[in-house]
Amino acid sequence: MNYLLFVCLLGSTLATTSAAQVPTAPLRQGVSVQMAKTANATAMPDADNEDAWVVAVTADGKIFFGVKPVTEEGLTEVMRETPRHRDQDLYVKGDARTSFGNLKLVMKAASADGFQSAVLLTNQNEAPALGKLVAPKGLTVTIAGSAAQAVRVQLRDSGQHVPKVLVNDREVVMSDLQSALNQALQGQNDRVVQLQADDNLPFAQVALVIDACGSVKAKVAVAME
Repeated sequence: MNYLLFVCLLGSTLATTSAAQVPTAPLRQGVSVQMAKTANATAMPDADNEDAWVVAVTADGKIFFGVKPVTEEGLTEVMRETPRHRDQDLYVKGDARTSFGNLKLVMKAASADGFQSAVLLTNQNEAPALGKLVAPKGLTVTIAGSAAQAVRVQLRDSGQHVPKVLVNDREVVMSDLQSALNQALQGQNDRVVQLQADDNLPFAQVALVIDACGSVKAKVAVAME
C-alpha cells in the first residue's frame, strides 16, 4: 500500500465517532454498522450468499447472528446448533467504533465451534461498475492457536488518538509500520504476524494494522488472550 495512502487512511479512520466520516453499510434485513476503512481487503462475494454465516457487532457491542440478536454467552450455542458446510467461512461485520474486545468475543466463540479463521469485513469505498454490485471486502485472520516464529505486533492504548505500536518489542510510529514489518519479515518463507491488541481499542484502529500487514503479504494470527 502506498505510504501516503496509508497515512491518509489512518487520519480519516481514527475519527470513528463521527457517523459522517464512516460510511454506513446495511447488513441483511436491517442490521447496520459503520464499516472500518481499509485499502488491501480481499473480495468476499460469498458473504452475500443466503446461507453465509455473518455475525454483526454494533458500536455498543450488541451481537447479531445473521439478523438474530444473541448474547455473548449464547453465541457459541447458536453456532453449534446451526448447520454449516465444513469449509464454510465466518464473516464478522464489526462496527468501526466498537471495541476490538467485542470482536474477539465473537472469534473466541467461533474458535470453540471449530473455526480456524475468520473474515473481518471492511469498507474500501469502491465504486461499482455500471450494472454490477461491489462484492463485500474482508481481512482474513487466523484465530486458532499461536503462530510459531511469527513477527510479534502489539497494539496498545496510548491514551491518545493513535495507539502505541510495537514490532518485536520495538516501538514504531504508524507511518513507519509497513517498513518495520518488511524489515522484521525479511528472509522468512512463511510471513506471519502474531497480533496482540488491547481490548478497548476501536476496531477501526486494529483493522488498519491488519490491513498494513496485508499490504506486505503477511498473514495475521490474532492473539485471543
